[in-house]
This record gives sequence, C-alpha cells and structure tokens, in this order.
Amino acid sequence: MKHLVMLGAGHAHLHLLSTLAAQPLAGVQITLVAPYQQPLYVGMLPGFVAGHHTVQDCVIPLERFANNPAVTWLQRHAVNLDAVARTVTLDDGSTHTFDVLSINPGPMLDKQKTEQMMPGAREHALFALPLEPFGALWPKVLELARQKPLRFAVIGGGATGFELACAVAHRLPASSVTLLSGDAAVGTNYPAAVQSMMLQALKARAITVIQERVVGIGAGEVTLASGARLASDVPIIATGAQAPEWLGNSGLALDTQGFVAVDVYQRSVSHPQVFVAGDGDTRVDLNLSLIKNLRAVLAGIEPSPCAPQAKTLNFLACGNQRAIASWGNWSAQGRWVVWLKDWSDRRFIKAYSRG
Repeated sequence: MKHLVMLGAGHAHLHLLSTLAAQPLAGVQITLVAPYQQPLYVGMLPGFVAGHHTVQDCVIPLERFANNPAVTWLQRHAVNLDAVARTVTLDDGSTHTFDVLSINPGPMLDKQKTEQMMPGAREHALFALPLEPFGALWPKVLELARQKPLRFAVIGGGATGFELACAVAHRLPASSVTLLSGDAAVGTNYPAAVQSMMLQALKARAITVIQERVVGIGAGEVTLASGARLASDVPIIATGAQAPEWLGNSGLALDTQGFVAVDVYQRSVSHPQVFVAGDGDTRVDLNLSLIKNLRAVLAGIEPSPCAPQAKTLNFLACGNQRAIASWGNWSAQGRWVVWLKDWSDRRFIKAYSRG
C-alpha cells in the first residue's frame, strides 16, 4: 500500500478527489491535509466582497470527499516538511510519512515574511490570503462600515489588489479606497491595453492610486517608503502569493521566490517523489497535468512532460457587474465579460459541490 499525502485543497487536489469514485487509485491510501471545511474559491472572492455572492455561493464542501474510505482528511496546518525523511509534521505535533507528496495549498501569504517587510502588518492589517480567514472577517468590516465611512488602503497592484479595491469601492461607496501598487504600476504583468482598462476602472470608481511601497502599518495609518503616512482604518494586504514558511527548511530545492523548483513533470528537481501544483493554482492545463502524472507515478508508470498552454483566458472583476478579459494580447471589457466570468465560476463550484 502506497501512501500519498496531499497538502492543501487547491484546485488540482479538488479535481483529483472528485475523480476517485470513478477512477480509484488502486493500492494507494491518501491523507489530505486541509485546515478549512469549506475552501473558498478565489475566482469568486471579488464578487463576495462586492456583495454579488453570498459566502455559501463561493465555497466547496470538502466533507463530501471524506466519505471515501481511501481518503483520510486531517483538518490541520502543515508546519514542517522533511523531504529527505519523507515526513510532514502538522500543527498538532503529529508526523506523517509519505511515499509521494503533492503540494497544492492554494494561494497564501506568509505573515512572518510580510511582517518583516511591513512591521505592524500582523497586528493592524487584514490579509487577503488565505481566502478563508479573510472571508470570515469581511462581515465584521461591513459592520464597522455601517457605523461610519472607512478609509481603506489596499496594498498590492496585481490582480488581487485591483479586484479587491474595485469590490470594496462598489460595496461601500461612502468609504474611501486607496490602491498602493508598490514599486510597479498597476497590472504591470498584463498587456498595455489591459493596464489601461484597469486604470480607467479605478478612476471611474474614484479609487486613488499611489505607486509606492508600504514599509510599516500602525493603528489608523500606513507608512510609505518616502516617509509619508496615509490614514487608513482598514489596510488590506493583497500582494502576490508567497511560498509557505515551512518550505524554507524542507530540504527541497527552491527557486528565487522561495517556491519549489520543479521539472517538466511538475516534480521537485531535487526530490522527484514531491509534486507541486501549477502556476497560480488556477491553470487548468498545469493542474490536469499534475493529476495525470500523480496517477502515473503511483501506478509505476513514467510521467509525461507538461506542455503549458501559450495563452490562458484571464478575468479581472471591476466591482460593478463589469469585468475585463484577456487572452494573450487580446482584451475586452463589459457586462458580457462578467456574465462569462460568473458562468465559469459557478460551473467550477457546481462541479465540486455535487454529492
């Protein structure tokens, strides 16, 4: 009996779990380590914040997968990984050995790393990632906003920061929203046409954009690299996803960003028994490739190289029932785009919520 340990309930793991009834892994016992009962789908977070979706619209009931006798679900966090000894230690002190390990926790922010970059963040800021704690805290922010208009500072100029800034401005029009994009312009990883659409959307919602790094967060204010201080009742940290802290001492070879360095099979380049989900957790092609290769290795078959798609369809929600779509250098915006995004999001939730 081989032992597969799956760290996290990211998209690739959800898909693998959903296929087990029809395509079981013979001779494999699975341990799923996932702390949240109902993972929140990242694509619907902006709609939840904007008030277009309830939290129940956006979550996947993980307990339905726990009924499979081949799966043991542990509602814990991983705190240590020893790739040489092939062991994972959880936050209750228990240690679990594995023959094959798959890492797919979904996007997250490392609070310790963030605290080093922005002292005071852990005490005074709201972290957008992981999604589940943010989703639980957002209703409390809405309660505060009912008492008085709030000053929001959204920290991060990528997709998450942009979407959250737009969603907050739509949901709480009496409050002010400032988007702090750091050293780079808003949407710097997108084509110029998409960046222009993003800036237009921010301007239309009266969102102030400041291209400057945040170097400290205190009670009622954030401090910028220039030394200026910006009043903020609710700082929201929405910078790019970070590698979990426990990877640092795992013994795995890491890339310059601290994530696991992988080969063309999505295996660790230093420890081939460790697999890692695709870029950004939402890349369907990479996630399906991971599942295929996990099944192959567990069956004693050689894995296949992953060939990522050259272009992927991306959506950016603009808060007010409009969205931006991009496919390579092609881009468009409008209400029909948000309809397409909403259809895609609800299809995803439905696929993993059926009993």
